[in-house]
Amino acid sequence: MYINITDNKEASNKGSSGGLVNYLEKENRTEELKQPELWFNGNRQDVEAYEVRRALDGNNAKLGRHEAKFFLINISPSQKELEHLRKSVGDPDMKNVLKAYTEKVMDEYAKNFRRPGIGSNKDLLWFGKMEHNRYYSHKDAAVKDGSRKRGEKKNGNQLHIQVIISRRDITNKIKLSPMNSSKGRNAEHSKKMGQFDRMAFKQCGERLFDEQFGFERNLRDTLAYANILKNGTLQQREQLDVLLEASMKNYQSKSVVNELALGVAEGIFSSVGNMLESTGKTVGEFLEVLMEPVHIPDIASDTIEEAEKRRKRKARQQEQGMQR
Repeated sequence: MYINITDNKEASNKGSSGGLVNYLEKENRTEELKQPELWFNGNRQDVEAYEVRRALDGNNAKLGRHEAKFFLINISPSQKELEHLRKSVGDPDMKNVLKAYTEKVMDEYAKNFRRPGIGSNKDLLWFGKMEHNRYYSHKDAAVKDGSRKRGEKKNGNQLHIQVIISRRDITNKIKLSPMNSSKGRNAEHSKKMGQFDRMAFKQCGERLFDEQFGFERNLRDTLAYANILKNGTLQQREQLDVLLEASMKNYQSKSVVNELALGVAEGIFSSVGNMLESTGKTVGEFLEVLMEPVHIPDIASDTIEEAEKRRKRKARQQEQGMQR
């Protein structure tokens, strides 16, 4: 599950939301859909584009000219996750269950701020838009090696959801920024902006999907695995190798191994021995430990394959350095 919060790099968010709303209407203009995809939130499933723009642009009281007025959240299930949904609920209901899942993700978004009065998606002003296609970008490995062109449609089921969320809460009184990285360390700043842990939010989205839809996630498909490959220390990567070997030998159930991987990413396990000793505990005991806040760096939109290639390249460079 890929969940990402975009600031103003890809979508200008310091002025009107009209440009972004219009952009996200592109499939209604260019694709031959049986019915246009309307916007939705926790209250309605039939919101028109003009209503989205009007609501968002009218909910920015006391925000300065150079302050963000809204943010874009990309909720993109993987091919494996979409196929699991298709088999579980059938093609006709996939959109509905993804929309219901999005509401719960937005509940987690609200809770992540840890602000009084902000406890669910009902306290936020947000609108979701179902999209059917994804496109190759300059970041994709296939574009870099020349096998695909930038802007070309990706094959297979590409259902995903884009959410525009107002900087202000539903009352237009409380300022909320998911780009606040203090995570509670700066008390005064957190009082004004709320504290928000982006990695914890993404992890909640992954776990929520698994629990809601009974998805058995392989270790290689977890956010913790990708994060360790990209940002982990040598010790953490060594621990990950042991976990991967254990999972391949069915030494532990997938859920236990995946919880352990998250524990490695959070720095809970100080050594391989410590980690292996912990495998004798129950999943419930692991979860008690894992309730501690997640403070690990955000990962980019790199694929697992790219992360593994980078890891192997670093290993070769280190080996060459030792030989010299």
